[in-house]
Parts: sequence; C-alpha cells; structure tokens
Amino acid sequence: MNTIALNVNRRAVQTVAEPRTSLADFVRDKLDLTGTHLGCEHGVCGACTVLLDGVPARSCITYAVACEGADVTTIEGLDDDDITAELRAAFTREHALQCGYCTPGMLVSARDLVLRLTAADERQIRIGLSGNLCRCTGYVGIVRAVQSVIEARRARNIAPEPDGGRKVLGPAGSGRSGREGVIQASRPVQTEPVYASEPAAAPAEIPDFTPANRLERDFTLPHPPKDVFAMFNDIAAVAACLPGASLTAVPSPERVEGAIRIKLGPIAATFLGTARIERDPNNLSGRIVGIGNDRRSRSATQGEIRYQLASIEEGAGARVDLSIGYTLTGMLAQVGRPGLVRDLAERLIAEFAANLDRRMSGVSSEQATATELQGFSMISEVLRARITRWLGRFVKRDGAA
Repeated sequence: MNTIALNVNRRAVQTVAEPRTSLADFVRDKLDLTGTHLGCEHGVCGACTVLLDGVPARSCITYAVACEGADVTTIEGLDDDDITAELRAAFTREHALQCGYCTPGMLVSARDLVLRLTAADERQIRIGLSGNLCRCTGYVGIVRAVQSVIEARRARNIAPEPDGGRKVLGPAGSGRSGREGVIQASRPVQTEPVYASEPAAAPAEIPDFTPANRLERDFTLPHPPKDVFAMFNDIAAVAACLPGASLTAVPSPERVEGAIRIKLGPIAATFLGTARIERDPNNLSGRIVGIGNDRRSRSATQGEIRYQLASIEEGAGARVDLSIGYTLTGMLAQVGRPGLVRDLAERLIAEFAANLDRRMSGVSSEQATATELQGFSMISEVLRARITRWLGRFVKRDGAA
C-alpha cells in the first residue's frame, strides 16, 4: 500500500492505495465520487474522463499513485463551473443524452473544447469528442449542444484559451513544478487541428528511443537475399509497396521524408514524418528509425524497424526477420490496443511482402503498388479471424468434454 497526497475537487486528500489501483477506482471507492463512470476500463470509451492538472485524462488507465501532488477534478467538482453549467443546459435543450452513462465524461471533454476552439466548427468538435463513445444518441444533439455553447460564449466576446490551461508538454498530470522529468514548454502547445497543404519541416536529427511496444515478425520472398537487399535500397519502390505510404521529398540513401495515411473507422489520420536509414551490406541487415505526427488527431509516433536477411532454399529465397518497435501517443493511442496492433501489423506485413514479390518478379508497377491503408476493413478481417480462433478453441474444449 502507498500513501498518496493529491487535490481532488479543490480539496486536499491523503490516503492509502494499492499500486495497481486506477484513478477511477480511487475516486469512486475511496472518495465516493461515483459521477466518474467506468465503461470499457481500457481507455477507449471515455466514460471515465476527468481533469488531471486541467487536462482531460482517462482515469481508468491512470494509476492513482502516479497522480501524487496532482489536481484532479471529477464531474462533481464542476458543479459551480460556468462552462459546465452552460453545457448542461445545452445538453438538455438539444436532447444530447438518453441513458446518461457517457454524459459525465462527455461533459468533461466538451468543456475542454469550449475552452480551446475559436469557432463552433462541427468537424473539429467531432474530432475532439471522438474519444468519447455514446451508444444512445447518434451524437447529433451532443455536437449541436457544444456548438451552441461555443457560439454563445464567442458572441459574448469570451476569448478561447488556445492551450486550454496546459503549462507543460508531456502526459496529463505531469505538470507539478520541480518534478523530475517534466519538460517545460518553450512554445504554446498545439491544441487545435491544423490542416496543412505542405508537410511540416522535418527535424534535423532523428533521435534513438526506447519503444513502448515491440513486435517480432518475419516473411519469405522467392528471391536471393542480395537481390532483396538491393531492392531495399530503392526507397521509392519500397514505399510504393507499403499500404498507405507516400514520399513527400526526394529521398537520400540516409534519410527519407514521407506520409502514411490510415482510415480507422470514422478516424482518418495522415502521419507526416521523417526517418533515418542505416544499412550493413556485410551481413544484409538494416535499421530504420522514424518519427511522425498527425496534426488532426494530435497523435504522434516513433518507430524503429530492424531487418536481417537470411538465405533459404539454397540461396534461391530469402527470409526477412523483422523487429518492429513503436511508441504511439495522443488520441489514436486510445484505440490502438496492443493486441489489435499486432494483428493489423501481420496483415500489413503480408500485403507489403506480396507487393514486394510482385515488383521484384517484374509485374507492372500499377499491380505492385499498395493502396491506401484502410484500417476499418483490416479490422473487420482481423475480428473475423479472432472469432474463428475463439470458436475453434470452444469447439475443441466442447469435444474434449
């Protein structure tokens, strides 16, 4: 058990909690603040959203002990808040709730949008609320309610707060002064989606990093390892084989700039980034380290791919061993669960290998060019495959019985 001290709804709290206790369970069970609802308990549905140091955060995947010294505001702490009062009235007026289970988290997220957005833009509101799921309303009334509050406040000359009260860069709740590891912001934090026609300037250096997740995969090609390694030197050809990938600048042997487009159900993202390329022709291996961000969803990623070619079939074929490491932050991290990412990566690697084989076999470039990465269709196939595996296990258990 750990003793933690923090401020909850402007009240100092000091009590004990197990290291594994989530912030959601802490405020509900220890403080009887049951307005914070638990839904998926995986950080996806948004029902448990609270303010952590003034920033919306998923309390079901936040450890209470990690909030030592933080300011936590639950829906109960917003009873006297002017913006929340206007939102409650607008939700009632626009019929923006039915069962009401998602409403506390929805109000917390909506309040953040009212603070930050300069105008009542429906697209930006829908993006901002995409991390809060509602099974009842269809979202139309919710969006209208948020729009009406933003319009009314801007009409009263209440200016937006572009940073929404954010003082530091980094995870919500990390903003206590003097705390080790906090990175102070040297510029305003980008909090609204930006739609740029030109890619952002690529960083001069691409740092190494420690991935939060790592996958080990391999695939085979019916071509000699040296030919495959030579193919990997053709960056434009390799990018054409990768679903959703495109180049935004002429690549060099050591560096590439590009974009990866993905559509995951209602969420469309375009990660613009740059990568450093390393090769070792002596043992037919290489390493690619890249960083990228999607401005629309305010998500960022760092990735590392290590590959090693091995000879098979007496040199007539090649096995490509991959080690893929990645770290994903932002809104897309809330839906990118590790198990689902692993299954999608397998499908993506399979399509990449098939396109690569066709190109190396002399198939026309149109047939060997990857299409946009349609995550929704991929997810459907992944879910079908998972259901088939589950049913197979059930039938085996039933037969064994």
